[in-house]
Order: sequence, then C-alpha cells, then structure tokens
Amino acid sequence: MRAWRRWSAFVVTDTPRADLVRRSAITLKLLDYVENGAIVAAATSSLPECIGGDRNWDYRYAWIRDAAYAVFALRRIGLPDEAGGFLHWALTAAWRDGRLRVLYDVDGRPPPPEVIDAELEGYDRSTPVRWGNAAAEQVQHDVYGELLDCAFQWAATGRPVSAGLWHRLSGLAEQARIAWRTPDHGIWEVRTQARPFTYSAAMCQVALDRAARLATRLNLPGNAATWAAEARHLTGRIIHDAWDEHTHSFTEHLGASGGLDASLLALPLRRILPADHPRMIATTQAITERLGAGDGLLYRYLPQDSPDGLDQPEGAFLLCSFWLVDNLAGQGRVDEAAELFERLCSYASPLGLFAEQIDPRDHSFLGNFPQALSHVGLLSSAVVLARAERGIRPGLSTHAWIR
Repeated sequence: MRAWRRWSAFVVTDTPRADLVRRSAITLKLLDYVENGAIVAAATSSLPECIGGDRNWDYRYAWIRDAAYAVFALRRIGLPDEAGGFLHWALTAAWRDGRLRVLYDVDGRPPPPEVIDAELEGYDRSTPVRWGNAAAEQVQHDVYGELLDCAFQWAATGRPVSAGLWHRLSGLAEQARIAWRTPDHGIWEVRTQARPFTYSAAMCQVALDRAARLATRLNLPGNAATWAAEARHLTGRIIHDAWDEHTHSFTEHLGASGGLDASLLALPLRRILPADHPRMIATTQAITERLGAGDGLLYRYLPQDSPDGLDQPEGAFLLCSFWLVDNLAGQGRVDEAAELFERLCSYASPLGLFAEQIDPRDHSFLGNFPQALSHVGLLSSAVVLARAERGIRPGLSTHAWIR
C-alpha cells in the first residue's frame, strides 16, 4: 500500500475530475506488467461489443498502439518512467523475430492462434468465446509512428537515446518510408481486404517526422533530410487525397473514396494537423453529425459504409468521444469540450472504471473491461481541459522540440 501511495503521489491532479484521473492512472498501472514494461489492452477476453453478436475478442495482450497511447497519457500526468520500460519491451519483442508485430503476449512473443471455445456459453449467451487474437498476423502501419513518437517523448524529456536504441528506431523510420504506400488493416483491425487507411499513412508521417527531429536534435546518424521531406509530402497527401468535397470531410482512405472514420479525430493529437485547421473543423463537425450515437457518444465508423468483415453492429467507442473533447478544446470551444467531458465521466462505473464501448440505448458497458484506451482518453482530455481553462494551448512538453 505504501508503494502505491508513493507512486500515485506523482500523479498530476490539477485537472477536472481529479478523482477519475487518479483512478485511471492506477488502472493503467495495474495493466502494466512491471517485470518488463508491457501494457495489456484489457484484463478480459470475449466480453461482447454487441449482445448476442460475434464481436467478441481476446484483449489480454499488449498492443503496440494501445501501450504507446497509455505511455503518452501517463507522461502527461507526471509519470514518464513507464515510457522507458515500454520502449525496451517493444523493441526487444520486435528484434526477436525481425518484424514489428501489432500485438504480443506480456513476454514479448506472438500470441497463440485464435481459437473458438465451443464449451463456453459466453457473457449473456454471446458467442463465440475466443482465445488468442488473429489480429496478431495483420499488417498495421501505425505501429511505426507509435514507437517513434514514444521515443521522441522519451528523449525530449532528457532521457538518453543509445546507439543501439537509435539503430532500431532509425530502421523503423526506413520501414515507414516504404510502408505507407501499401494497404493495411488499419487501427480498427478490419477483417476484410487491406485498404489504404488515412490513419495508417498519418502515423507513418509521425514516424518519419519524429525520426528526422531526433536525428537533428541529437546529431544522430541517418537520413534526416529525406525523412523530413517525406513527412511533409505525406502531410500534403493527407490534406488533399483524403479529403472528400462531397461529404466535406476527411475520409478513412488515402487516395480513394471511403467512409467516415472517428480515428481522424486523432490527427491533431499526433501533430499531423492542428485541430483548428479548416478541414479538421469540418471533419469534426461531420463526425459529430454522422457518427454520433447520442448523449456525446460516437461510433468508430458505420459498418455499412466501411465494411469490416462482420455484418453486425457494435456499441459507441468511448475513446473516440474523448478525442472529440480534445478537438473541441483545440478549436477554442472549451465550454462545449468541458460539458462533453463531464457527460463522459458520468458513464464511469461506481469504481471509476470504463469498458471499451457503451450501449447508446441504456449506457451499459460493452466490450472488454477495464479497457486501457478508455482510461487513456480520460487522462489526456483532463489534461487538455486543464490547460485550456488556464488559457494555455493544449500542447505537450515536447513543444520546443517540434516547432
């Protein structure tokens, strides 16, 4: 108990809903495998995203993306040390078999093949119950940006980048320079044919941008000028090729028509475009209107417009609503952002926990629980609002490195 109190004393709680900020920080720490720095996505498997449906997945693994988001959130509330553990774990796992995978078990090894357990009835008779996760074999290009951004935050707060660490990171930047040109399965892990997802290309831009800045700032070897030029090129491709004049918004695909995707709300969070860019303002409005599920909740996408291989509905994805809070604040709509944040906080369980999704009909939880990404969203939005309400732009401590 003393150790937990010492650790939680470092949590920055000069924010709205400090009680939930502290609870979310503790929840993320409980999902952190202290032996090596792995952070699992959730503590459960096969809790349904739709009662009676088959969107039931095993989340007891460490996703590169989810863990990087968790590190990002913990650092913003005064807990930077988790970044080092995660970086070491992720790069060791990637180095072990020569490729950076989407997810691993806590020991940094690929999870077992996805199987269906026919002997179990499932929660509220929602079958199938699955063990393992087939997404481990997917290609998702955002992993390059997640790791490079984590390393950038690590270095920008005075932590060392060794020659060995930089060798691996610069190799990932080179992979991202090629990868964005090819389709993948995206942040939402669609079980259809790979597509040119905007979010994936955007995170390759992040990988290239952060690698260039690290090389320049720290005088590290590498193709800094090439990476920076490619990052600028990718930003232009996103602004022009992902834009749909008919819907007046960015779409899920780069260079092709596609549906509306709430992951586009993450572009300002990763410094790809500012929240108050005219096309981000228009996209925010389109997402609010067309993906809105009521009461401040958002769907990730509409399966009829963005096929994912599963002909079934799902609940509203809580993280996307927290991303909306951040965008509203970044657009100067701080009162609206604060009101939405309070509404989202009201959905917490009596213990201050969140699942992955919420049923818009009755606000019951759906999906695995507790879900790291939902708590990440709360932490990040609380910090953004605290800064905005004090008249400070909701930037990061890495601001001086990225101007």
